[in-house]
Amino acid sequence: MRGCVREVMRSAMDFGSRNKFHIIFTSLNDESLETLSIIIPCYNEENLVVRVLDKVIHTPLDYNLTREVIVVDDASTDRTFERLQEYAAGRVMIRLHRHPVNMGKGAAIRSGIAMVTGSIVVIQDADLEYDPKDYNRLLEPIMDGYADVVYGSRFMGQGPHRVLFFFHTMGNKLLTFLSNLFTQLNLTDMETGYKMFRTDVLRRIRIRENRFGFEPEITAKMSRIPNIRIYETGIRYYGRTYKEGKKINWRDGLRAVYCIFRYNIFDRR
Repeated sequence: MRGCVREVMRSAMDFGSRNKFHIIFTSLNDESLETLSIIIPCYNEENLVVRVLDKVIHTPLDYNLTREVIVVDDASTDRTFERLQEYAAGRVMIRLHRHPVNMGKGAAIRSGIAMVTGSIVVIQDADLEYDPKDYNRLLEPIMDGYADVVYGSRFMGQGPHRVLFFFHTMGNKLLTFLSNLFTQLNLTDMETGYKMFRTDVLRRIRIRENRFGFEPEITAKMSRIPNIRIYETGIRYYGRTYKEGKKINWRDGLRAVYCIFRYNIFDRR
């Protein structure tokens, strides 16, 4: 089901008065509209996940798009899943899935992709580092017929960016450079958490990485699709400190280097 919703207003005949009434009805099977599927991998975000969902479902979408929200709880040990269940109750656009054991961000995205029904997919982290207001900025080159994939870059200078972690920034730029060296792309931010895809293109990729190695893996595999059209656009970035809940660490950086070599040289399936 495309999950599309159309509101149509019909004016009744004016029986000698100036008052008209309108009937608004909903069609769940209207194939004329497209759906944006928003995959949210989530682990131990009980303090932020409801605020993120509020932003995700209330941010206006251009291009007459509807949305479905797929939240994959990666076996959280706090009250994240309980908060998700409470929030999702009665909201048909939100679909929940829970892993029985913690498997990592890549595995959660893989589970989310299997549930997608929309024609366009975006990855949304379950914190407040990335702003859903940028969906329309990511959508523009896809909906205008130019792009198959759009990366939201934290380093292209659009919107506010929190000033944090010099070595993290240098690490991200180094990883992007290494990735570009092999893919022959000119990305500025390979490690960005905001990636948007046409669903038919995304499903051509077999994702194997379970953790943050998803980012270099998907970039390597996307770059080899014949005639793929990859774009970048600047986004807002409200980074977190480790005290505030940031999870990625230096081990994930080393894994990313491994994945760049693995999926660009040794394992090109």
